[in-house]
Amino acid sequence: MHGPKLVILGKQGAGKGTQCVRLARHYVIPHISTGDIFRAARRSDTESGRQIKAFLASGELVPDDVVVGVVEERLVQDDTRHHGFILDGFPRTIRQAEELSKLLIPDDTDLSINLEIPTEVAVKRLGGRLVCTDCQTIYGPESLPRMDGLCDYCGGEVVQRDDDTEEAIRRRLSLYERMTQPIIEWYQERDGLVTIDGTGETDAVTARLIQAIDEKVVRHRR
Repeated sequence: MHGPKLVILGKQGAGKGTQCVRLARHYVIPHISTGDIFRAARRSDTESGRQIKAFLASGELVPDDVVVGVVEERLVQDDTRHHGFILDGFPRTIRQAEELSKLLIPDDTDLSINLEIPTEVAVKRLGGRLVCTDCQTIYGPESLPRMDGLCDYCGGEVVQRDDDTEEAIRRRLSLYERMTQPIIEWYQERDGLVTIDGTGETDAVTARLIQAIDEKVVRHRR
């Protein structure tokens, strides 16, 4: 059976990346992270890659049309067209959401989920976050690397990001709230967006997500 087509929303620190990887394995569908796409595009010599590098180097947000373009390049590949997908980090604006719906005609996404955590929980998680400088794997207070300072997966150096100070974190979270509230409302009006509690043990959050997806998508198809 064709896997679900999912959009996962949630503020920084909500655990989207971790949960998307788990859901991708559970439903055997591709996990499409715009962060990963951007990093790959920056390493490439494609037109979209050069555009992304230019915008990021200047400190500007990547425009909607460029973001939509790189996502479209990913969505037309065989694995997403035939097996479903999880979108992580896209869409972030109403225009991006509208363009996504156009890209998927005659179908659309099956379910959008808002992974919700309190701001103070996000600040605590992000303040204790570590990242591998090579493969970008993220570690937190509850998932430290087995060897201090070294990534479990590639052996790269694991450090705290310079912009993970409390002031910077609160600024990013405030910006996210302002940018994302309109798209949350857009999805609520369109397909009854589901909000899932992202606090607690990782396994418990995964179980909540799977239950919601099965109830709204998988069982409905049977």
